[in-house]
Amino acid sequence: MNSSYDVIIIGAGPSGICAANVLGKTGKSVLLLERDPFLGGQLLKQSHMFFGSRQQYAGTRGFEIAQILQKELTSYSNVKVMTNTIASGYYPEEKTLLALQDEKKLHELKFNQLIVATGASEKSLLFSNNDLPGIFGAGAVQTLMNMYGVLPGKNVVMVGSGNIGLIVSYQLMQAGAQVKCIIDAAPSIGGYFVHAAKIRRMGVPILMRHTIHRAIGQKSLEAVEIAEVDASWQKIPGTEKLQECDVLCLSVGLMPMTELLWQMGCKMRYVSELGGSVPWRNQALETSVAGVFVAGDAAGVEEASSAMLEGVIAGISAAKNLGVHDNDLMDQYNSSMSYLSEIRSGPLGEKIRSGLSKVEVA
Repeated sequence: MNSSYDVIIIGAGPSGICAANVLGKTGKSVLLLERDPFLGGQLLKQSHMFFGSRQQYAGTRGFEIAQILQKELTSYSNVKVMTNTIASGYYPEEKTLLALQDEKKLHELKFNQLIVATGASEKSLLFSNNDLPGIFGAGAVQTLMNMYGVLPGKNVVMVGSGNIGLIVSYQLMQAGAQVKCIIDAAPSIGGYFVHAAKIRRMGVPILMRHTIHRAIGQKSLEAVEIAEVDASWQKIPGTEKLQECDVLCLSVGLMPMTELLWQMGCKMRYVSELGGSVPWRNQALETSVAGVFVAGDAAGVEEASSAMLEGVIAGISAAKNLGVHDNDLMDQYNSSMSYLSEIRSGPLGEKIRSGLSKVEVA
């Protein structure tokens, strides 16, 4: 099938769906592609309430935010959605995407502007027997519990003290599992104090400067061996100890999914603070390839609130490139920029600000 659109958005997570909603107000033809059968991305896995301002859905649970955004999306007749669709190729001369739908239908999709909101994938760790059944990424555990109502096991060791590790630990305990401990090789807890305090009040030890040495089990996970690490992140001999468990949950970060941006020839740079290789971009989130924008975790791994704001900014920026001039949209653009700056302010945003300074251009 051959089709042409003013804007194509790849990815219907928090950033992609927000970009589609803001573009829906312009009347321009928009196509939103999503590889899963449902919209919302990471928001669907998040049952905790969001922090922040009323404009950023403070006090609303992640999956409820996804429902709100989807409801708005259905009101725009100029926005088409294709699920179960993977953007698999790019032809710059014709500004054309190849997209495979339902693993059998190949579409040639022409565009004027493109927004890449492909999100991020989970990182893992290298240790002995890390392929045993019972070892999960935190996102997989969230999917099992919050989307399918399945408890992955009863006794859990969590690796990672960032917000996701702390939140998922709490959700596991709410669901009836016992979190034996949370370990992290870093010297200090990476998540918000409020989350860590809640975990500690429930009697879960948080062991810093610890890592996984090996997983133990025959047909599935039965225990893990953990050990202390020194300031150089090396295991300290003699500190090994066993912890029985049937689930090992790895919450060790996300990596931006930027394969398509590489293929498009965008100028890229590896930035550890942002999770991996990300594209250079200007303040409007336009990459080094004219008419190609990036938003959300593909631009650098942050919170969902930041991803939603970036989706709005990228959507309005793409509309401006199409000649749309609307005072209400510009007010929304300016307020989104202001909120995003506020989210990234203070000590907790220092890492993100440092990473962005390496890839932002005037």
